[in-house]
Amino acid sequence: MSLVDTIKNTFVPIHREGYPFIAGFAVATLVLGLIWGPLFWIGLILTAWCTYFFRDPPRVTPVDDRFVIAPADGIVSAVGPAVPPPELDMGASEMTRISVFMNVFSCHINRAPVRGRISLIEHRPGRFLNADLDKASVENERNSLVIESPHGPVPVVQIAGLVARRIVCWAEAPGEIGMGERFGLIRFGSRVDVYLPADARPRVAVGQAAIGGETVIAEFGSQMPPPLVRVS
Repeated sequence: MSLVDTIKNTFVPIHREGYPFIAGFAVATLVLGLIWGPLFWIGLILTAWCTYFFRDPPRVTPVDDRFVIAPADGIVSAVGPAVPPPELDMGASEMTRISVFMNVFSCHINRAPVRGRISLIEHRPGRFLNADLDKASVENERNSLVIESPHGPVPVVQIAGLVARRIVCWAEAPGEIGMGERFGLIRFGSRVDVYLPADARPRVAVGQAAIGGETVIAEFGSQMPPPLVRVS
């Protein structure tokens, strides 16, 4: 690998959604520096953090309809039965829900966990509780998609958090989406829930780190039980 390639791979692309925020932090840093020198360095650190927050690294996605891929970077905060949001008209039956919680240092680009046709996108206003709480699935502001996958409908829900105040979704319904394809982001801390049909077996456990677009979080058609894990 050449020196140019090494340098190019070191710098992660920044998503355009972050440009106004980065510019705002940079201007505020200059103003604070004029007021008092030490404030400039504090502002510079915050500007660097804002730039890091909006990073959009490429991901290597396993293209296989058996798999369900993590929709975001973060920690798996829930794996278990739950009823999808009522606005999706999926009925009152429970599905397997896998939640990925993103803190303020996670990459917040959201990616499709399966391929298929987006049949519905529904936004619902709500509260801004800590997204790590289970009741955030029902009470928080959210944006939901239903992807008609080869194995049936898969709801994907972007949930705002305690700090997050803006959910961005650039996918459209109806429309096709590929596995691992970017469909949105949530600014400054949040969660993404994926609801799966009965024949999908979880492949992750609560507390496990997930990489959006790469980590296999569930598998269709497998007879193997969910994995046993240990913390080491």
